[in-house]
Formats: sequence, C-alpha cells, structure tokens
Amino acid sequence: MRKTQLFVLISVIGSAWLLLSYGTSAAAEAPRVTVLYDAFGKDATMTKDWGYAALVEINGKRILFDTGNDPAIFAKNVKAKGVDLTKLDFVVLSHRHTDHVSGASYLLSANPKVKIYAPADGLGGTFGYDVPSKFYRKDEALPAQMRYFGGTPPEIIKFGTVFPGANIQLIDKTTEVAPGITLIALVSDAPGTKELKELSLAINTADGIVLVVGCSHPGIENIVAEAAKINPHIHFIAGGFHLVAAQDPIIEKIATTLHDTYKVDYIAPGHCTGEPTFAALQKTFGDHYRYAGLGTTLDLGANPRTASDRRSTVVVDESDLRSYRALLAQSDDLSEGGPGTLHLARTK
Repeated sequence: MRKTQLFVLISVIGSAWLLLSYGTSAAAEAPRVTVLYDAFGKDATMTKDWGYAALVEINGKRILFDTGNDPAIFAKNVKAKGVDLTKLDFVVLSHRHTDHVSGASYLLSANPKVKIYAPADGLGGTFGYDVPSKFYRKDEALPAQMRYFGGTPPEIIKFGTVFPGANIQLIDKTTEVAPGITLIALVSDAPGTKELKELSLAINTADGIVLVVGCSHPGIENIVAEAAKINPHIHFIAGGFHLVAAQDPIIEKIATTLHDTYKVDYIAPGHCTGEPTFAALQKTFGDHYRYAGLGTTLDLGANPRTASDRRSTVVVDESDLRSYRALLAQSDDLSEGGPGTLHLARTK
C-alpha cells in the first residue's frame, strides 16, 4: 500500500514539476520589454531620473536599447532588475543626447566588447566617424607647415568617439541587423534638433511590428510610417514620443493618427512623451494602453501585459503539500534517507 502511495505521489509531483518547468521555460522565452530607466514609476528598488533605457528580449535576442542619463543610476536599476549585461546580443544607442547614452560607461565596464549600433552622425559625431580627406578644400600654394597633415593627409580621416575602444557600428540608413530586426534611421526636422539622427528598433513578429523608440525626434508618426513599410500591422509601441511640451491640438492629432490611421494595437509610452500625452493616449487607446513606468516588464505577444499578471500553470495548495508530506513520512521506501530526504518548496 505504501509503495502504491509513493508511486502516486512521485507521479503527481513529477507531472507538476514538468508542467511548472514548461511554464518557467515558456516564461523565459516569452518576448518582453523591461523599462530600466525613466522619470516615473512605482518600483521602490529603482531610482527615477530623466532618461530612457529598456531591455528588449524578443526573437531569441537580448537587446539593450539606450542606457539612461547617469551611469550610477543605470547600474543601480540594472542590478535591481537582475539584468546581466554580459549576456546581450547587441545594444542600440538611439541618438547622441546624454539622457540616452551616459550609462554606456557602466555598460562597457561590464561588457567592453558588446556590439553597439549607433546613428552615423557625420563629421564630428559623438559616436565617431570616418571621412575621406577630400572633404576639405586644399591650397597647394601654401608651405607645408600651413597645410593640414603637411599637405599629405591620409585617405581617410578617423574622428574619435566619446566611447573609446567600444565596438560601435554606425548606421546611416534603415538596416535589418538580424532576421526580423530592423533599425529605422531617420533625421529630425524639428526646430532645436534639426539634422539630429535617430535610430528606432522595429521587430517583425507573428503579431505585427513591435516598435521601441528613444525620443522620436524625427516624429513618432514618421517613425511608424517607416515601420509600416516593413509590416503595415503595428502591434506595439514603447518609448518616448517627444511631446513633453506639445500643445493639446498636436497631441490629439498624433494620438488619432496612431489609433485611426496606423491602427496601432497597443501603446506603452514613456520618457519624453509627456504627462498630457499619457492622458490623451490612455483616453484614445482605452484598455489597449499599457503602463510602462520604471521597472515595468511587459510581456509581448498577442495581448501585451505586465509580467506580474502571469499565473503559474500549476498551483499546489498547502493542504496538498501536507498530504504529500504525510505520504512521504509513511513510506518505508524512503526510510533509509531519513527525514528531509525530499523537500517540497511552498508554491506561491
């Protein structure tokens, strides 16, 4: 009888373990985005600051998108979420503004050789640049001491970067960097940021395009239009929309364009989107608006939701555990192992 009880017990526990393991594995592989840097949020273990950074885990890749405004705060927030910066497939620095790139010094201290994609800013760009020496006019009548490089410049002049030694690849046009993963390269035409180059991350999934934006200086609607060339079904957008100082008519127009023209499924704005824009987008998108404050992890897929909403596949209650322990205690087969041979952890 006791052997039968033990067999049943082991079968039940084994089945539960397999189901729980499957659920854990599925959770680990589920596409998701985690906000690591922002100025609003409710995670008390993290520090709010102006800037943006997010970890995107999707299509089998772990992508760090931007690094925030302060290396120490970025380091604290990364540690609070248990993010291992040594296990990144690549990094995207959306644009040169310091509230998006300053944490790169901490990133490089942890993972100095990680591949970083950054916009090709051109001559004197923050991320470095190579330019043919023919870019400047020459006067051969001048004496050598008055001429650049003594009159014999190298064919290519290499401009430095604020991230010396970093493995940076410059992107000057929209480029697919991995299967289904594209960096959208656009240039701002807005006053104050005219000619600023910015990268946005577009991932083509079975549910449509997942789009992560930094500040949207070129215009969120222009970025979405470019993403729609990859796949007209825009499933999810996260990041900053640069409407922090915009007036209500502009905000309403953009909210309507995203919802009615591009028919975006879900929206999770953050950073420089702006408080009035949060309110307008929440009103426009209703239950398809997703909160994305600091520390939030959003599981993507058909119905993006916060990771804390996930429920375990198998729930074992306390009464079941007491019964299982009683069966174990009665079993002669485990008597040689003594008390505590098999320990069951409480499932919450």
